[in-house]
Amino acid sequence: MKKSKYLVENDFMADPAVHVFEGKLYIYPSHDRESGIPENDNGDHFDMNDYHVFSTSDIENEPLTDHGVVLKVSDIAWAGRQLWDCDVAYKNGKYFMYYPLKDKTDIFRLGVAISDSPAGPFIPQPDPIRGSYSIDPAIFEDTDGTHYMYFGGLWGGQLQRYKDNKALESAYLPSGDELALPSRVVRLSDDMLGFAEEPRPVTILNQDGTPMKAGQTNRFFEASWMHLYKGKYYFSYSTGDTHLLCYAIGDNPYGPFTYQGVILTPVVGWTTHHAIAEFKGKWYLFHHDSVPSGGRTWLRSLKVVEIEYNEDGTIKTIEGGGE
Repeated sequence: MKKSKYLVENDFMADPAVHVFEGKLYIYPSHDRESGIPENDNGDHFDMNDYHVFSTSDIENEPLTDHGVVLKVSDIAWAGRQLWDCDVAYKNGKYFMYYPLKDKTDIFRLGVAISDSPAGPFIPQPDPIRGSYSIDPAIFEDTDGTHYMYFGGLWGGQLQRYKDNKALESAYLPSGDELALPSRVVRLSDDMLGFAEEPRPVTILNQDGTPMKAGQTNRFFEASWMHLYKGKYYFSYSTGDTHLLCYAIGDNPYGPFTYQGVILTPVVGWTTHHAIAEFKGKWYLFHHDSVPSGGRTWLRSLKVVEIEYNEDGTIKTIEGGGE
């Protein structure tokens, strides 16, 4: 496979998290729907209210199996609205789904739901993770079995409302030569239900070793993802309003990470969100665009394309086909 293909043709799915469990590829997307809410920069039109799970034994030749609704807003005791992107991890016979959701005061928190199967259904814990905030939880299992969560997103993702893991009285978005707002990384507790430490900033350095600035078009915005390739840690992310998927490489899960380049050029539709996974000896980029919905940014469709590495470990840029 060298060309992108759509994965779910009869529904709008986006923001994929992807892992190999029990020998199959499992995809955990958000679920776009017509909500009737006007589009705005805070993402109020992304009023998703449930999750489906998909799986396949052959991503190139076999259609996905839809395991149906595995968690919905009405299942969650502390719910307000907006189940945005999620991720799932496995430990000790259980599968843990991590999800962002606004509470009853319209503040994003991160919750956990548990299942005996990677296909769900997932049963939510009664409360959000203590000390959690913002959106886009991505879970990475290191070679020693330790699990880390990367999270955070600007604008509607509310990351600009926090500093040093504490809420600000007034949100602040840096600009120009100020340091860019970073993603966060935190080691998960042994029971997978909370944070084992205070979340730390994910520092992205330019090639010259200087920290990335807010005014750079390749700075972090949202959609953290982590994967390991030949002993190196690849932190990839979306630049949001500049419509790129970029990546940086480091020597450990905490970083710092040195910027390397663009994985995916802009697609049709405002947002870009992704996952990278190896399956049966090949590496794949899972993402979305809004072509099937006529370019409406809040109705997005899942896509997959094979990715290739250069000999030096850099990733060959894929053309997204957007404007």
